Amino acid sequence: MENKNAPVWFVTGCSTGFGRELVKLLLDKDYNVVITARDPEKIKDLAEGHEDNSLVVKLDVTDKSQITDAVKQTLDKFGKIDVLVNNAGYGYFTSIEEGEEDKIRDQFETNVFGLISMTQAVLPHMREKRKGHIVNFSSIGGLRAYMATGYYHATKFAVEGLSESLSQEVASLGIKVLLVEPGPFRTDWAGRSTARTETKLDDYKDTVGKRMAASLEGSGKQAGDPVRGSQAIIDAVEDGDTKLRLLLGKMAYDMANEKLDILKENFEAYKELTLGSDFPENER
Repeated sequence: MENKNAPVWFVTGCSTGFGRELVKLLLDKDYNVVITARDPEKIKDLAEGHEDNSLVVKLDVTDKSQITDAVKQTLDKFGKIDVLVNNAGYGYFTSIEEGEEDKIRDQFETNVFGLISMTQAVLPHMREKRKGHIVNFSSIGGLRAYMATGYYHATKFAVEGLSESLSQEVASLGIKVLLVEPGPFRTDWAGRSTARTETKLDDYKDTVGKRMAASLEGSGKQAGDPVRGSQAIIDAVEDGDTKLRLLLGKMAYDMANEKLDILKENFEAYKELTLGSDFPENER
C-alpha cells in the first residue's frame, strides 16, 4: 500500500546487481520506489506484491525522451522524488591502444552523459522542494586506475569530478550528493555486463590480457555483498550528516588509502619542482 509520507526513491539500472538489491530493500521498508531498466520484463517481478508503492518504468538513460517520461510518470504517481540513484552503468575491458571508438563512446553515453541527463531532469523538482539526495555510483575505479579498464576509469573519474562540483552547487539548496565507491562486489559487473575488446597485440598479452582473464575468472567470487552494500547506501542517505564519499568493502577502503599514500609520495618527489614554478615572492 502506498505510503504518501514515505520517501520516493528513483533507481536506474535495476535489472541486476546493486540496483536490483537496493530496490528489494527499499520495498521491504515500504518505501515508494521507481524501478527502471531498459527491459521492463526483467524487473516487473520486483514490483509483485508492491503495486501501490512501486512504479516500473522502461528507461534507457541515453534516451532523453525516456528520462523525461519517467520523471513525469513518477511525479504523476507519487508527487515527488526524494532520492535519485544513478546506478546504471557498465565496464569495458581493453587496452587503451586497442579500444574501439564506438564502444568507448557508448560507455561514456551511459556512465557519464546518462547520469548527467538524469540529474538535470530531477534537479528542478528538488530545487523547488529545497531537499533531496542524488546518489551517484562511482567505483574504487573512480579513485584508482588499473590496466585493462582505462576507459571505465575515465568515466568514473568524470563522475567523481562532476559530483564533487554538484555537491558544492546544491548544498545551500538543501540537496545532498553521495558518491558510492564499491570495490569488487558479487554482481555481474565483471561478467556478462562488461563489454570487451580482446587484446590481440602481443605486447599487451602478459599485462592487459592477464588482468582481463583474471577479472573474468574472479566474477562471482568477490568478497563484496550487494545486499549489505545496498543497506549501507540506505543508511548513508538517511544519516543526518551525509558525507560526499561512501567506500564499500574492505578492499575499496584499503585501495583508497593506498592511493592517498601514492599521491603523497608523488607530490613530495616533485616538491622542489612544484614550488619552484611560482613567481618569486619579491616579483609578485
